[in-house]
Amino acid sequence: MTNFRPLARTVAIAGLIVAAGIAVGPAFAGPAEVALLKSYEGSWKGKGQVVGSDSETVTCRMSLTEGNDDKVNYAGRCALSGANLSINGTLAYIDENHRYEGAMTSNVNFSGVAIGQKVGTGIVFNLKERGTLADTNTVIAAGITLSPGAIMVKFEATDSVSGKSVSSTIPFQKL
Repeated sequence: MTNFRPLARTVAIAGLIVAAGIAVGPAFAGPAEVALLKSYEGSWKGKGQVVGSDSETVTCRMSLTEGNDDKVNYAGRCALSGANLSINGTLAYIDENHRYEGAMTSNVNFSGVAIGQKVGTGIVFNLKERGTLADTNTVIAAGITLSPGAIMVKFEATDSVSGKSVSSTIPFQKL
């Protein structure tokens, strides 16, 4: 049986910035794609609810800064039930793949694959992973929408055996 309390904490961090646990390849992006990514640089703050068998408030802070080779680095921290969780990574536009991609490391050993596409005036990232935690029965899905002046994180983690799940929507505002 899956204990979703630690999973809720893990997914809250993982959902902040979707990405992979490996480095993003060379960017070689055009000026418009780079400018769009860089428009999100700055400090961000978010607050939402993690809902499952229990409901908990999660508060988060995130900083996006200029990286090397037209990439944007990020560092985030969330507090949930007295636990502090952190992530670090990189976002980039990969010309050869015609998409945005990301990389992530966390203090809770979560990794996943994120692909982003420009939609309207923003970028939408999607992540779906199975068994990325020690529990191989866990399926994690997350969507991150970067839109002018706002970031919206939505995620869900489901135990494929029991069907139990936790989910959250966390809106971020630029400080």
